[in-house]
Amino acid sequence: MPDSRTVVITGAGTGIGAACARLYAAEGANLVLIGRRPEPLEQIARKTGGLILVGDAACPDTWKGFVTQIFERYGRLDVLLACAGGRGIGNATQTSPQTWEASLRSNLDSAFYSARACLPLLIERAGNIVLIGSIASLAAGPEVCGYTTAKHALLGLNRSLARDYGPHGVRVNTVCPGWVITPMADEEMRPLMRFYGDTLQQAYDRVCADVPLRRPASAEEIAKVCRFLASPDASIITGAIVVADGGSSIVDVPTLAYAHMETAHA
Repeated sequence: MPDSRTVVITGAGTGIGAACARLYAAEGANLVLIGRRPEPLEQIARKTGGLILVGDAACPDTWKGFVTQIFERYGRLDVLLACAGGRGIGNATQTSPQTWEASLRSNLDSAFYSARACLPLLIERAGNIVLIGSIASLAAGPEVCGYTTAKHALLGLNRSLARDYGPHGVRVNTVCPGWVITPMADEEMRPLMRFYGDTLQQAYDRVCADVPLRRPASAEEIAKVCRFLASPDASIITGAIVVADGGSSIVDVPTLAYAHMETAHA
């Protein structure tokens, strides 16, 4: 039986957002695909159908028109998947005011304004919000000050929304992936490829060498985690942070030298 729910996906043109669109389309859901670039959205929509809305999810004024169009098209809103995001490269002294603002805007403001705009319709349906965080929400990588700060702040937004809107029946949860094979991650492999002479696959193998599962996730795997959290099977879960990183965040970093020593003697 087709899924009659309406699912709004920001950052729907590529990566995890696009994988979520394909997954929900296969189940017959009504889709709203949101992103800043029309071409990727159109490519996804040719496979999934749905309403395309081109604009910046971090802009509150944009959402006024978006919500009107969503309601006019489908008359309901059941799930918001806040997948829009971006990078924030550089340490604190290297990060310009423009880079700092762009990182907060793409990773935090986009989620906040998306949730704020959609909540009135989500309350009517006792709906769900799923935010896309990162293992950068839990720990700091090298020289990604803006990205790390924004993704940490996203967990505060998750908890605040879950606490305030749980009494209205709205559940809010965050998925924190590790490495995921996406166009953005492919770009992050380029410095390793240049420095070590790695292929793209070898670069992914390198960054996952100490990950317990020894591999990155596919975007489809993360989409399935999002679908679970927004489903009736997760009906008692809200305010949760679900880490989907192949086990990388459980590794005791100070003991890696011992593991590497054992590997060297193997």
